[in-house]
Amino acid sequence: MGELVNQQIAKNESASTRLFDSLIQGSTFMTIEYNTPKDYIERYWRALNQAGRPTLHGNIFEYIIYTLLYREGIRPFYTQAKVAFVPNVNFDTLLYCQSTPVSLSLKTSLRERYKQADLEAIALKYVHRKSKCYLLTMDSAEATVQKAKILSGDIIGLDEIIDCHSEDINNLINNLKNIQFTTSNRIDVVQGNLIQ
Repeated sequence: MGELVNQQIAKNESASTRLFDSLIQGSTFMTIEYNTPKDYIERYWRALNQAGRPTLHGNIFEYIIYTLLYREGIRPFYTQAKVAFVPNVNFDTLLYCQSTPVSLSLKTSLRERYKQADLEAIALKYVHRKSKCYLLTMDSAEATVQKAKILSGDIIGLDEIIDCHSEDINNLINNLKNIQFTTSNRIDVVQGNLIQ
């Protein structure tokens, strides 16, 4: 089995896991050397673009971010997460800290996808007011355009859009490393004196 499955980042082998595991010859994500989170992402992204297979770019981008979090010790985290009382949303990545979720929405390109990420962030903040919501992307040009919309108030749910080709990703990872994340608590939907 590949390293993604061995480290339980992926549940089972697939075309995406096999491609990710084969991108850096002679290394796994656990042994690859890098200086900054940005360097890690760019090294994998270049290898992916050389390999072709554009239909898998979204899946591979998710694995790049998951493995980066893993390598940087930012754990535990949830992938494809559902949150109680936030219906119809699967969050790409969710970190949990004292009932304050941190959401990372992962989009290789933005086009209209930033709207989906913003709606998901609004839904999360409706339930968890102090949550933080970030959109990570490889689309530098659109990231600049959409960042301006956050400042103008046209995007209201996302706290920040992170261009993974910029120093913004290094800053985000450094900030996340300073937070103690935990697994979420199990909650009783209704509490009170139960009479049966």
